[in-house]
Amino acid sequence: FPSLSVCNPSLSRFIAAELTRGYFLEHNEAKYTERRERVYTCMRIPKELEKLMIFGFFLCVDAFLYVFTLLPLRVLLAVLRLLTLPCCGFSGSRLLQPAQVCDVLKGLILVLCFSMMHYVDYSMMYHLIRGQSVIKLYLIYNMLEVADRLFSSFGQDILDALYWTATEPKERKRDSIGVIPHFIMAVFYVFLHAILIMVQASTLNVAFNSHNKSLLTIMMSNNFVEIKGSVFKKFEKNNLFQMSNSDIKERFTSYVLLLIVCLRNMEQFAWNPDHLWVLFPDVLMVVLSEVAVDIIKHAFITKFNDITADVYSEYRASLAFDLVSSRQKNACTDYSDSVARRMGFIPLPLAVLLIRVVMSSVKVQGALSYTCVFLFYLGLVSLKVLNSIVLLGKSCVYVKRANMEDKLFERPSTAPPSSGKPPSKTEQERSSRPPTPPPEPEQPLPSLSKEEEGEAQAASELKHRTPKEDLLEIDRFTICGNRID
Repeated sequence: FPSLSVCNPSLSRFIAAELTRGYFLEHNEAKYTERRERVYTCMRIPKELEKLMIFGFFLCVDAFLYVFTLLPLRVLLAVLRLLTLPCCGFSGSRLLQPAQVCDVLKGLILVLCFSMMHYVDYSMMYHLIRGQSVIKLYLIYNMLEVADRLFSSFGQDILDALYWTATEPKERKRDSIGVIPHFIMAVFYVFLHAILIMVQASTLNVAFNSHNKSLLTIMMSNNFVEIKGSVFKKFEKNNLFQMSNSDIKERFTSYVLLLIVCLRNMEQFAWNPDHLWVLFPDVLMVVLSEVAVDIIKHAFITKFNDITADVYSEYRASLAFDLVSSRQKNACTDYSDSVARRMGFIPLPLAVLLIRVVMSSVKVQGALSYTCVFLFYLGLVSLKVLNSIVLLGKSCVYVKRANMEDKLFERPSTAPPSSGKPPSKTEQERSSRPPTPPPEPEQPLPSLSKEEEGEAQAASELKHRTPKEDLLEIDRFTICGNRID
């Protein structure tokens, strides 16, 4: 046709060729099949993502309810053990087990921080924030979100340092500053973090109670700005795992903040149930915006980085592995602490604030009121036990489906010995082994470009590294080996 059109050029021939020319998509079958798979992946993302989000949400619920239900009982058992030691006799090198020491420390931190929060006036803070301009409140809310992430990052390190300092074996050489300074730092951190979350809740309360809802609209649009800062970056599977954990934590925290806002508003309107329907549209808008932003963000991240939707089942299996491994006899950490390290969710400051708000919003007077409180506590305990049983059963299914049962029986890697301690027998045998001879020189390979060398190196790293093992070693604030451009 091109030769005929050149020999006999005419407008009618050109129009006829444009109307009758054809093409065959099967000549590029791989390309169009890949595009169709990308569309199917985007369609699967909402379902797979919400499965992960729901599972992670109930993990946070389990860790959060633990603070209100089982932690007081465990502290009571530890105190009874201390009181009955003179009668039963002291046997062993420890007054309390390491887990009991950590429980007592958590209980003391909660009591001290709750007593300190009584000196913070929530109403005065609310009116102080309400007097600011809309733009200033928008900037304050963004700064509070950044500060919350920084506090969560450094706060878990402070708590872990306190727990290890308090339970470190006495025969080991200590290089810490002592339990008391670490305890003061932990109390100071939980108190400051609780105040920060209180300011966040007050700002959200002001947005709900504003007449034109402009502040609430601006705050919701801020969630969509998050899409711009995320979808156009390069993400590997480990980085996406971190982001997924962060989204689970943010969603749970936002729900607790909405609960605090509803409690404060219902108290101001004398617990009138009609006012709850007034708040319902705004609460629904906040929840739906969070879900929509997460779905859009993850759909485009997986599309741009060629990540399949099956990766979310691997993430769910990794979270389930944490839950199952924390129930073993040789567990090296408490489950709530593993959730804090993995997701950045620290329940202590949020629990302190919620107790403070509930105690100031609900007046308990008389025997009937105390009976209702006791029944409510029994209901929370029942909910915690039921949630734990269901989560444990689901986690066992996910771990078995991901073929990760063998890792449950592996001993955790121990730290290297200190400089003042002699090396072990196995280390001496390793050092006495003769060095392995160097490999024979191979034939020179053809020269590759820099891009091909980088792709070959990345492929070899992925070949010798199991993705599930990588995910088990990643927590919320670990800098991954994969580079984010």
